[in-house]
Amino acid sequence: MISAADLGPELAPWLVEQRWFRAKSRGATQVRTLHATEPADGLVHLMISVDGEPYQLLLGMRAEVSEHLEHAVITRVDGLAVFDATQDPELMGILLDLIADDGSAGGLDFRSEPGVEIERGLRARPIGVEQSNTSVVYGSQYILKIYRQPEPGPNRDVELHRALRSVGEKHIAEPLGVISGEVGGAGTVLGFLQEFLPNTVEGWATATASVRDLLAEGDLHADEVGGDFSAEAHRLGTAVAEVHASLARAAGTTTVDRTVVDSEVGAMHARLDTVLAEVPELAREEATLRAAFDAAREPAGPLTVQQVHGDLHLGQVLRSTAGWVLIDFEGEPAAAADQRRLLRTPLRDVAAMLRSFDYAAFHLLAGEDADRQHLARATEWADRNRTAFCDGYAEVAADPREQEALLRALELDKAVYEVRYEHQNRPDWLAIPLAAIKRHS
Repeated sequence: MISAADLGPELAPWLVEQRWFRAKSRGATQVRTLHATEPADGLVHLMISVDGEPYQLLLGMRAEVSEHLEHAVITRVDGLAVFDATQDPELMGILLDLIADDGSAGGLDFRSEPGVEIERGLRARPIGVEQSNTSVVYGSQYILKIYRQPEPGPNRDVELHRALRSVGEKHIAEPLGVISGEVGGAGTVLGFLQEFLPNTVEGWATATASVRDLLAEGDLHADEVGGDFSAEAHRLGTAVAEVHASLARAAGTTTVDRTVVDSEVGAMHARLDTVLAEVPELAREEATLRAAFDAAREPAGPLTVQQVHGDLHLGQVLRSTAGWVLIDFEGEPAAAADQRRLLRTPLRDVAAMLRSFDYAAFHLLAGEDADRQHLARATEWADRNRTAFCDGYAEVAADPREQEALLRALELDKAVYEVRYEHQNRPDWLAIPLAAIKRHS
């Protein structure tokens, strides 16, 4: 059985180039094999440790590869090309057939959801946009998410989709099956098969197209441009509120006291301390931020917490012909698993989406000296769509603006996180969260 050591020095630089590899700035210095199996001829499942962090690889091995797979070749071992099997339709098709058969192979279990029948033999293709995981589409029916950093124990993404399905929630893609195995001695979900929704558009693409239309006109207001997004923002707010209501029905809610709120506010201050040490430009807003955080210590009435999406933004929603769909319920990727599983106020998702509208409005102006008119139009677009989203949300649940202090604190806390992220990864975009903090403080 092939191991990470067999792949030689070519493996580490290949890992660093992958979109799903999280430690790009640190690189990959020590790579070792945790577990290796062969669920099918020419298909190797490899769990590796990269400087102490686990990653899942699916590798193909062939004497010769076709031209369309040359880009996926990592190295050659004993005359065989070793390549990223997620790029190979034939090898990925085997995974779907195993799920359809409720089979086991190479120490891995492949199971469809109760009552679900999976069609075999569909052609596989990797999805074009890579995120923190890898997804493969089968025909026009299914999409398989392969978790690149699978965590031992229950999988939040799968659990919440199952919970939402159990109460008939329509704003999700139906869960259809899982691939599981053992990682660190514990049962672990390695892959998640769901309904594929063709003819959908990502929320970010739709929203930013609206912004481009507005900025191109210049002398028109947001409600006068053909690409006005506010009706969609309103419908999105309704969809998010309905998903929150379904999560409350399926998984329950609880009411927390002031000590829990105080603890969360303390965490906001601690995060601010960390970012202040790294980003001096934030210092001028420190007093205002701390005052906003402290104002959240007095919530307007009892605070209800529940399971929420946990990483909601315009890139996590799809517009289908039937309406908005929320995807990827894993939670914040940078947070520890136990933190992602905590019950939270739904306002956290609302605040995150409000920040995403702000990003959509101003990202085209990042890194340039925008004129006053463009800044005014971007601000108008953000305000209009933030309002529409909250209006839509309030048609189903309590108006999030009724807890103004807490919503403001959560939004500013998210912006502080963004300041650190942009400082480390996209310095040209740092002005977006900094300006938002100043504008909403």
